Amino acid sequence: MQRVYGMTKFRPCIDLHGGQVKQIVGGTLRDDGAPIENHVSERSPAWFGQLYAKDELRGGHVIQLGPGNEEAACQALQAFPGGLQIGGGISPENAGFWLDAGASHVIVTSWLFGPDGKLLEDRLREMSQTVGRDRLVIDLSCRRTSKRGESPSWAVAMNRWQTLTNVAITERMFMYFSDFAAEFLVHAADVEGLCNGIDEELVAKLGKWSELPVTYAGGAASLDDVHRVEQLSGGNVDITVGSALDIFGGNGVTYRQLVKWNLEQSV
Repeated sequence: MQRVYGMTKFRPCIDLHGGQVKQIVGGTLRDDGAPIENHVSERSPAWFGQLYAKDELRGGHVIQLGPGNEEAACQALQAFPGGLQIGGGISPENAGFWLDAGASHVIVTSWLFGPDGKLLEDRLREMSQTVGRDRLVIDLSCRRTSKRGESPSWAVAMNRWQTLTNVAITERMFMYFSDFAAEFLVHAADVEGLCNGIDEELVAKLGKWSELPVTYAGGAASLDDVHRVEQLSGGNVDITVGSALDIFGGNGVTYRQLVKWNLEQSV
């Protein structure tokens, strides 16, 4: 059954790296070196949280890209209690802490997989039971596995998008995970931070395959890309805009344009 979920909305983000709000080229995150940074904000995580709260932009996500971001994440969540989701290093042991700190949902990826990238189904069940299905977001961020000229295919990537898992992005996969979570978050890691446009084929599949709310992130360069996500997904996929956004040093689209977009979608 195809879900009815309304129109595409803009969902904000706060990406944290080294305790600072940053925009990073997703494919450059590595354990053995510094990533390529598009923007390092002089503003605090709390400033962004307060901004989103003022404009009632609920459902955005705070992502901890590696260790050393706990204090910064707490600042963001406390600035918008119940308005933001939290991801990065989430497990059943610390999920309660983050919900108590003000997160509306916890976002989980890597903890669900073994070091070899194999899905551990008992962990999936444990996480869903620990926090409750209605407060769990499963991050199915992915990288392309198809070669040029082949039918498009993607696999979920874990460990800051460095390690491919054994889970392919398919309609059957979404049906399976839907029993355990309230929403999905999907970064297209290969285009994340490049501002060269969205992965149109992936967005179209997400709109058809997920009966739950799903937020897409990766490559958005302008308001035209937001329109394109709505067209390709039939309004079933929300979008995050990062590096192209003026509040993150970009010049492709302004934050105020996206706030206006959401208001118009609500009429």
